[in-house]
Amino acid sequence: MHDRGGPYATLCAMSTALVTGATAGIGHAFARQLAARGDDLVLVARNAERLEEVARELREQYAVTVEVLPADLVDREQLATVEQRLASRERPVDLLVNNAGFGLKRRFLDNTADEETAMTDVLVVAPLRLAHAALGAQVARGRGGVINVGSVASYLPRGTYSAAKAWVNSFTEWAHHEYAPQGVTVMALLPGFTRTEFHERMGVSRGSAPDWLWLDVDDLVREGLADYRKGKVFSIPSVQYKVVATAARAVPTRLLQRFQGLGRR
Repeated sequence: MHDRGGPYATLCAMSTALVTGATAGIGHAFARQLAARGDDLVLVARNAERLEEVARELREQYAVTVEVLPADLVDREQLATVEQRLASRERPVDLLVNNAGFGLKRRFLDNTADEETAMTDVLVVAPLRLAHAALGAQVARGRGGVINVGSVASYLPRGTYSAAKAWVNSFTEWAHHEYAPQGVTVMALLPGFTRTEFHERMGVSRGSAPDWLWLDVDDLVREGLADYRKGKVFSIPSVQYKVVATAARAVPTRLLQRFQGLGRR
């Protein structure tokens, strides 16, 4: 566990958090729980109208300052505006939550190369560039942090989505150890199936996985923030997904591939 100069200070002192994908699901839950702690917010998402609606609700309910930053993270110019905000030394961002993402329901060869590339841009390129901007400013200040929202799917052979989330794991683990001595905490939150809009947007039904695998989004984020305060490198919420993650690392890949259809219906 780090001392109060690390993640404890980031969440318990007056601070600013930037959350991508902040209008729905896990990102929205992060925004609400951070605002409830008194953090000011910078909210990033593609839909400007929905961003303004969420920002207004959070300002009224929690009396915090909320900036909105509409951006499609696939677009490098729009992504650059978010990078510039994170790199600001005059308006520091104490916590970056790299949450934005989407999945593709179909298998690799059933998607176009452009669809696969767009997903990789959001799941890998954007978190890399945003973390680079945030960490540069945070290391210079000697405090701050990054939470990368990954997935338990990173331990499973499930195409490019899993491969992208495996990159998140590797990058986060390295960055955690690299920057912890400089007062900056980097953690990966690895959820499984979560009751949000994520799977609905993919056209995946709740019946695609057993009910016991579905997590409550508020519990997920609450546990993730608690693990961040403890200075953990990985946060795997719920007993069932801790078991899944442990088992996935022990079971041969050829056996895990039998479950590729789970969560696709």
